[in-house]
Amino acid sequence: MARPDAPHGAAGAPAAADAPAAAGAPAVPGAPAALVAEPAHDPSAAAPEAGEGELRSGLRRTMASRHLVMIALGGVIGSGLFVSSGYTISQAGPLGAVLAYVIGALVAYMVMASLGELSAKHPVAGGFHAHATRNLGPAWGFATAWLYWLCWAVALGSEFTAAGILMQRWFPGVDVWVWCLVFASLLFAMNAVSSRVFAETEFWFSLVKVAAVVAIIVVGAATILGINPVAEAGTGGLGGFVTDEGLFPRGATGVLVTVLAVFYAFSGTELIGVAAGEARDPERTIPRAIRTAVIRLAVFFIGAIAVIAALVPFETAGTDESPFVTVLDRAGLPAGGDLMNFVIITALLSAGNSGLYSCARMLHSLGAEGQAPRWLSRTTGRGIPLIALSLSMLGGLASLLTSVIAPGSLFLALVSIAGFAVVAVWIIICASHLGFRRRYRRDGGDLADLPYRAPLFPVLPIIALVLLGASLIGVALDPAQRAALWCGVPFTLACLAWFRLRHGPGVFSPR
Repeated sequence: MARPDAPHGAAGAPAAADAPAAAGAPAVPGAPAALVAEPAHDPSAAAPEAGEGELRSGLRRTMASRHLVMIALGGVIGSGLFVSSGYTISQAGPLGAVLAYVIGALVAYMVMASLGELSAKHPVAGGFHAHATRNLGPAWGFATAWLYWLCWAVALGSEFTAAGILMQRWFPGVDVWVWCLVFASLLFAMNAVSSRVFAETEFWFSLVKVAAVVAIIVVGAATILGINPVAEAGTGGLGGFVTDEGLFPRGATGVLVTVLAVFYAFSGTELIGVAAGEARDPERTIPRAIRTAVIRLAVFFIGAIAVIAALVPFETAGTDESPFVTVLDRAGLPAGGDLMNFVIITALLSAGNSGLYSCARMLHSLGAEGQAPRWLSRTTGRGIPLIALSLSMLGGLASLLTSVIAPGSLFLALVSIAGFAVVAVWIIICASHLGFRRRYRRDGGDLADLPYRAPLFPVLPIIALVLLGASLIGVALDPAQRAALWCGVPFTLACLAWFRLRHGPGVFSPR
């Protein structure tokens, strides 16, 4: 990769097609100019300019650490926690569900530690996609970017549809598609104004969700301890963890088959890497944001799932109703269902807000690197990649058609690709970290010069790779989730094959 302050780079503005490569850097045959190798002394060590000035890519560094933390929380705390946690309990059992979320939190920390080192060293728009290009090869970066873009583009439609369905609780006479258009227009407007407006709205969206999760933990804990005077009789204690079939009614297999769903519930933490190119003082901001986000997520997720598992009967848990609503009903809170309905709608819109941001920045990065049409990298005077934003929203609106066109098979295929893509992206982040360290030491780099150094290298990324691979094995064992492999693997291979055919040999190595 070229220097961030040179004509090329992951976050750099597109330059002339015939611009020369960096001195001494052999070009990848057929690859765009932005994908040439960097000289041995790693000149890209210089971070892009800090401050709130405009970057050469047209984006602007306007985000503080609190914005990055809330973007991560906003992308994670959504339907994966508020709705899918019921499925996890029903499949793994109460204690098995808690164990699955503990594994998810640990893997999320391992992946974010790897991403923190990469992003602090090279804070570029596009994040892990650019890191994969730099450390694994341009074909891997290309496949990563399109997998992640498709994941969030598909998720946009599902978030809008779910929010519209929940709105019918209060407005049964209004069609779901009307609310979908209202929510889509609202999120598009917030993203189109400026990245600062997006960050502020996501901050407050996420704050509502965080407050709701904290409230569930407090109310649920009071009910379990028997100090909630309005709770239903017989709801106290931890007896809910013991089922008629023991602590693990589905055995180890039950935990394994739910791990992918749990990983998907933690997906969104990597949005910090996508937003790295617009962070102020990224060398300090990114590591701090990652540490804070992972700690808070671990507390919120594990605390919430422990309360839910203790209070929601294992035999009745599922996705028909949010277990959060069930907890509030058992806690005896008046209007608890309406309150939680509002919170879940906010959660869905927050996840959609983060997803739209991620989609637009990923397309912008692809255009800037020449891996997609160059016009996708164009930005407005406010530093917004409006064309990429519009196309990403079209992808979200197109996925709404799954409600009327083959809703069962088509929607299942799209959701399966999204789940597979999250795990695939995390695997590539860890592999990129391993490749980065190997090249950095080979080129004479000093670890003391890294702005942030992931702990226990290489143990943590290797453990993460093993656990992520195990989750795909678990998917293969579950007929209900097996479509993730049937759809995700061919899509990934198609991306790699297309890039190889277009650019020729050499695209699978970081040359």
